[in-house]
Amino acid sequence: MLVPALTVAVLEEVGDQLLDQNISFPLDNLLITGTVLLIGIVIAFFGFRRIDALTRDLRARNEELEERGAAARALHRVSVAIAAMTDVDRVLAAVVTHARELLGADVAVLLLEGADGQMELRAAAGLVGRVRGAGVIEPAGPESDEPLLQFVPPEMAVARLSAPLQRGGETIGLLAVGAAAERGFDADDVETLSSLAYQATIALEHARLQARLRELAVVDERERIARELHDGIAQVLGYVNTKSQAVDGFLEAGRVDEARVQLGELGAAARAVYVDVRETILGLRGPIEPGQGLGTALAAHARRVAEASRFALELAIEPSAASLRLDADAEAHIYRIVQEALTNVRKHALAHKVRLGARADGGLLVITVEDDGRGLGASGLTPQMPGYGLRSMRERAGRIGGTVQVVDRVGGGVLVRLELPLTGHSPADVGA
Repeated sequence: MLVPALTVAVLEEVGDQLLDQNISFPLDNLLITGTVLLIGIVIAFFGFRRIDALTRDLRARNEELEERGAAARALHRVSVAIAAMTDVDRVLAAVVTHARELLGADVAVLLLEGADGQMELRAAAGLVGRVRGAGVIEPAGPESDEPLLQFVPPEMAVARLSAPLQRGGETIGLLAVGAAAERGFDADDVETLSSLAYQATIALEHARLQARLRELAVVDERERIARELHDGIAQVLGYVNTKSQAVDGFLEAGRVDEARVQLGELGAAARAVYVDVRETILGLRGPIEPGQGLGTALAAHARRVAEASRFALELAIEPSAASLRLDADAEAHIYRIVQEALTNVRKHALAHKVRLGARADGGLLVITVEDDGRGLGASGLTPQMPGYGLRSMRERAGRIGGTVQVVDRVGGGVLVRLELPLTGHSPADVGA
């Protein structure tokens, strides 16, 4: 705008000084008008050329943003679909399928490092080969230093791109795509493939941790059974053996009355070991029967223990807890915690009365087990230095996001209090 304005001002000044004296009207005005028009055309040419260039650049940027947005939406859909899957093999198959589709490749493979350090094919899309074992495809390509070409023929991977699967800074596998024609992969393609590789890594790590948790659960259950057998059955059987030898000695010596006393103690020991065996068997079964609520199951177990242990039982199970159902893991841990608390009462407390309470309100489940027995001090335990059983209760509560408090009651006995936020513990499928 400034250039034409200055040009007109200069021409006007030149016309006043020179043209008016040398060129007559109207030629001077026509000359000035033509000059202004010519300069305007030149300026318009370069101006609109610049505008056209900016428009093309803007259009190209918009198209790039639209492509990125479409890729991001597609990747989001892939992530949501993968997150909804629970089978790791299905997740990995979905990853390679989407990698092939999103990057427009001819083949996609996911390789994992085996025990021998060599890459093994775990999932593939667009690759035809013989299946070996549990869905593993045999190498289709020649031996090569590049992992992708060990499983993909070179003609199917003229252009190729790969992203590592990393866990804790360690590479555990590779997600790679190949195209049969020459082409390039831009930064968006690299980011998309890396995101899919990250999804695959999460799925593999989740599966590994789930397997590890199952192993730990088996080990924990074996330790519990071994502890129960050692603390209960093994000790009682040793006691029975000692008493039976004493009975034989008394009978040989003709001391029948003393032998009867020993036999009475043997009978009491047999009843005690029967309760231990029954609790062990019940502990191996599922804690909650179909159609039964959590509070109802806890009350039924408390009645069985009270009947075998000869202590008075008071139940304070509110309706909100009686019919409550949670996920299977939470129910199992809650049941075992209460079971451990009642077992401690039966074996160590010498209690005359036990109260079991349960309520669920305000998004919080509270379960209490109170006894009027000897207290923690009589067993050499304190809340700060608990025994194995008390530690086990606290560990179980921690696994499901709850807490357990074990304290001496005023006036004697022990109070066990379990608190569990109900958020995140969806109801179990009772029919299943």
